[in-house]
Amino acid sequence: MPIQIGIWRLGDKLQPVSLSALGNEAKLENALAKDISIISPKLMLVGRQVLTAYGKHIDLLGMDAEGNLAVIELKRNRTPREVVAQLLDYGSWVKGLSYDEIADIYADQHGGTAFEEGFAKAFDTNPPEKINQAHQLIVVASELDSSTERIINYLTDDYGVPVNGVFFRYFHDGDREYLARSWLIDPDEAEAKASKSVSQKSGEPWNARDFYVSLGEGTGRNWDDCRRYGFVSGGGGRWYSQTLDLLFLGARVFVNIPKTGYVGVGTVKGTAVPVKDFIATVEGKNTPILQAPLLATGMGAKRDDPELSEYLVAVEWIVAVPREEAYWEKGFFASQHTACRLRNRFTLERLSKHFGLDD
Repeated sequence: MPIQIGIWRLGDKLQPVSLSALGNEAKLENALAKDISIISPKLMLVGRQVLTAYGKHIDLLGMDAEGNLAVIELKRNRTPREVVAQLLDYGSWVKGLSYDEIADIYADQHGGTAFEEGFAKAFDTNPPEKINQAHQLIVVASELDSSTERIINYLTDDYGVPVNGVFFRYFHDGDREYLARSWLIDPDEAEAKASKSVSQKSGEPWNARDFYVSLGEGTGRNWDDCRRYGFVSGGGGRWYSQTLDLLFLGARVFVNIPKTGYVGVGTVKGTAVPVKDFIATVEGKNTPILQAPLLATGMGAKRDDPELSEYLVAVEWIVAVPREEAYWEKGFFASQHTACRLRNRFTLERLSKHFGLDD
């Protein structure tokens, strides 16, 4: 169940900020269409009120950086059965959309702008060759009701349907208005459940814990620094650094140096922060990483540019070996993304055995 949120204004006396119903959900739809990152910063907007082959309109159609679609439907005044049934119907249509069909929808919705151009603007890279290999279904509501919650949990827990609910609470404080968001199911957990469904075309399921990290070395990044001070990093553009935001406290990362091999596995101990804010332990003392002895002498070159800065994630190493002892086998997983979910069972099983992990 989502956590209920209360907001208070600080002062001599705490003043609660008023919670009220969002009178017109069209207002919420407008806000989401204007900035779909309100739902998730990992989404771009493909279209709004997208006409399906059945003569119905999808409220919002989004896409993530892996090219997978997100069908977003506002609950409005419909019953839980109606809105979830509508989402499932839309999902049955969306799963068959081809690259060209999605590109046409995007162009129609964005004044003729090419889909590839919009994707590159949103994610700072070209679309993958294969898109729409999986999709997610999202119910948006201004308040939680037990029936919607019960139906969504039933579909995800028992059948692996990729459906979730996101709830927005509306607050106002004088002439200021606020939206607060909460998910019914943690998105990573929901994806892990859905990935086990045979209806998903994305291939192998994800275990909701393991991630791949690509550590390209250069003047701004060095594996020996990562081993010594406990971190992984990426930078030189938000496309390279933003995927580090996927890593959560307690996640496990397997680190690959491109064209070299896997060199370490560790547990995430913090969220991604700019290099100028990262604190390392040096000779038993907490020290800003840029004040520590570094082999990557250019790591701080773009420290004041939030787009180009290096971003670091603290990691406690389980195993971390010199690059000369890197491990690679034909068929191992590799990706151009700095961080992504590691689903490849062959890679996981071989690495677990090689690094002596319990699982």
